[in-house]
Parts: sequence; structure tokens; C-alpha cells
Amino acid sequence: MVFLLPLVMAANVVRSTLNNLCWFVVLALALHHCFSLVAIAQQVPCFFIFGDSLVDNGNNNHIKTLARADYPPYGIDFPGGPSGRFSNGKTTVDVVSELLGFDNYIPPFTVASGEEILKGVNYASAAAGIREETGQQLGGRISFSGQVRNYKNTVSGIVNLLGDEDTAAKHLSKCIYSVGLGSNDYLNNYFMPLIYSTSRQFTPEQYADDLIQRYTQQLKIMYSYGARKFVLNGVGQIGCSPSQLARNSPNGRTCVQNVNTAIRTFNYKLKLLVDQLNHDTPDAKLIYVDTYGIFQELLNNPVAHGFRVKNAGCCGVGRNNGLITCLPFQIPCQNRNQYLFWDAFHPTEAANAYVGKRSYIAQSPSDAHPYDIRRLAEL
Repeated sequence: MVFLLPLVMAANVVRSTLNNLCWFVVLALALHHCFSLVAIAQQVPCFFIFGDSLVDNGNNNHIKTLARADYPPYGIDFPGGPSGRFSNGKTTVDVVSELLGFDNYIPPFTVASGEEILKGVNYASAAAGIREETGQQLGGRISFSGQVRNYKNTVSGIVNLLGDEDTAAKHLSKCIYSVGLGSNDYLNNYFMPLIYSTSRQFTPEQYADDLIQRYTQQLKIMYSYGARKFVLNGVGQIGCSPSQLARNSPNGRTCVQNVNTAIRTFNYKLKLLVDQLNHDTPDAKLIYVDTYGIFQELLNNPVAHGFRVKNAGCCGVGRNNGLITCLPFQIPCQNRNQYLFWDAFHPTEAANAYVGKRSYIAQSPSDAHPYDIRRLAEL
């Protein structure tokens, strides 16, 4: 017994330790399950997206146009490969949809059907602009007004699914509407004087006013069809894209200032529009996301955020890989996460993730006005 006592005591210690360990494992698993539930909780019933190639996820696959990305190496880092997204992987709205808790990415209008439209639709179209003629040299595209017409068709479908207009209106009033247009109105209109006359008709100030007036008309139509929570995304730094650096920068590194100055004028007026509409339509909630300023931080200090190349596309042809966009089956760079730009015009998934996360949760008061997407979802 003298010799067995230590063994019995040791066995009791082991048994007690195992019991505590089991309870710890159970507790850890329970906590993990709870945190997982929190992480994937869907914060709004639906997410509607209006825009251009920065957020197009397949609508242009079914259009006769040069503005397509449904071929490799586009989508090289996206599940399932090329989808029509103009990136190696996710777009900013893909990132935002994940942060909002959606299980799946919002489907493009051209394939959205049945009850899935209750969770939202992506209407974005590459080469599309606020003005009707914008991007016409590239072929077919769905302008902002065309995207809004498609949204009206979706609303009719939602009314049919939910049974009546009042129920549909209540559903839609809780959804988030992301709008991001204007890039092509500069890139594929105003700064193409050999094709478009707008730069001879308007000063940059007048042109921005014209765009804002047209933009406002479409927002009001969306409002009349149930939209209440708007995210208006500013235009990014087109003058720093590989395309502009390749064509108009003397050294391939200095951003093209006259382009960026015009963009800032538009963005300033877009932010003022948010304040105006918030004041005039108190049952609507609008925010402005400063995409230009968020991307500026990446350009100013890329290394601090894990990027090493800011003036060239990961995939493309010519100076800065910006003279021609990514060709079918072209071999892209290997270190894609270290590039700000995927091709001549569009950011990489890594850059999109950075912008998307700061749009959802502002890291600086200037990122979003008057508050960020996370706060908008809570209202």
C-alpha cells in the first residue's frame, strides 16, 4: 500500500487534469462556434451594386464589347478562375459583402434569378459611365441609367416574390446600395479629346457639375424604387494608374496631375451631394467613401502595407505594363500581393481588400463621411 499510494495519487492527478482539459476543449470549441456565428451573421438583407469594371463581376461576359475579363489570367486567384472580374481575385464589393456577412458573392444581373435576388444583385458594367456615350468606343456596356432600369426590373421581381409593394419596400429599405461610377467619364470620355468633345464643351468644373446632375437623377429614381441606404464611392486616382503613367507621365512614376485634379473636383462635389441629400431626404441615409484618399495612403507608403510595386501592372504590355491591358493567357507576375495594380487600370485583390476593409470600417475620419459602411448597416 505504501508503494501504491503514490500511483493512486498520480492517477487521480492525471484524471483531474484530463477532466479539466476536456472541459477546456469543450469551452474552446463552444467559444469558437459562438465567434464563428458572430463573424458570419448577415447584417443587412440585401446588397445592390452599381458601377463599372472596378466591380463588374460578369455582366459584360454577355455583351459585345472589348471591355471583358472572362479569360485567364484574370481570376487567377479567384475560386473557379475567370468570372468577369477585372482583377486577379476579389473586387472591393466582394470584400465588403464578406464583411457584411453574406455567405455568397452578390450575383451579376445577367444570371441572377429566383429568390437569390432577395439578397441583392450586381448591375455593374465595364466601360460604363454616368453619361450615356461614355465608353462607346469599346463597344457595348450598361450605363448608369441602364443599370437603374435593370434594378427597376429586379424590384418588380421582388414584389412578386414577397407578395405586395409594401412588404417589398420594407425589405429594400434595409438593404445597402453601393454606387461607384465616374471613372470612365474621365478615362473613356473627357480625357479622350480625339473621340469625345466633352473637354471642348466643358471646363473640368462644369463637367463635374454635369456628372453630378446626371448622377443625382439616377439616385432619385433608385430612391423612388425603395433604396434608402446609399454608399457613394469616390473616383480613384486614375492619374496614377499604369495606363496614365505609361502614356502621359514623363518618367513613368509621376502621377498625371491634370487628371487627378479633375477627379478631385468631382469627388468634392459628390461629397457635397451626400450632405445635401441627407438633409433633403431624412428617411434616406447616404455616405461618401473617399476611395481616392484611401488609395493615396498606399501610393504614399506602399511598403508599410506590404506592397513593393505601385507604378506598373502585374499583367500587361509596354511601358509600366500599361499600354495594353492583360492579354488572354498572358503570364502575370508571380508576386501579385506586392503589386497595387493588376493591369493597366485595375487594382489587385490585395489592394481591393485594403480599400474594401477601410470602406467598411474607417481607419481615419476622412475615409468615410459622415460614417462608414458598418455604421450604415446598423441604422
